[in-house]
Amino acid sequence: MNKDLAKTGPEWRISPELVDYPAALAEMEARVAAIQAGEAPELVWLLEHPPLYTAGTSAKATDLLAPQRFPVYEAGRGGQYTYHGPGQRVAYIMLNLKERGADVRAYVAQLEALMIATLAQFGVEGLIREGRVGVWVKRNELADDKIGAIGVRIRRWVTFHGLSLNVNPDLSHFAGIVPCGITGHGVTSLHALGKKVSMTEVDAALQKAWGLTF
Repeated sequence: MNKDLAKTGPEWRISPELVDYPAALAEMEARVAAIQAGEAPELVWLLEHPPLYTAGTSAKATDLLAPQRFPVYEAGRGGQYTYHGPGQRVAYIMLNLKERGADVRAYVAQLEALMIATLAQFGVEGLIREGRVGVWVKRNELADDKIGAIGVRIRRWVTFHGLSLNVNPDLSHFAGIVPCGITGHGVTSLHALGKKVSMTEVDAALQKAWGLTF
């Protein structure tokens, strides 16, 4: 990894209002192009969306159970269907992987580690499960609940999209899809686990965890 990047890190931006999904995609496109051109620094953009479903490049139509419930957008990222909405912290991460080792698998592992280190600050043990992308918490001996999702896209070694962490979303909204195409498990959030933290506290924890994982 470039030593200068390790010292300075990316720019961090927090949007206080709900951000329209097409507007967020357009902003990412513009910023990634600027990073590729050497005209802008890397960026971690923290935001919330209004309720919506997004379809990744592997999404199956049968996994969209309630197509009329919320707007559905083609995301252009990897993965299947996911939900975004108020109470969920979305982190769009735009990094130049060419300067960070050009290793996609290592990058995805860093995103998982970032969420795990963030959750640990609130006393929650995040888990990685073979064959199931994202971060999970153990519900019982037979099932897990998903608390964090990952979806990435990379163009000329600059990253798009990133992760979403369930702080206090309406968990019933996930019933309109098969989240990430995975059945037999559920979804949860920090508040559902009894951790009544604010989005501001989560943002601070993410920034602290960044220094441990990137």
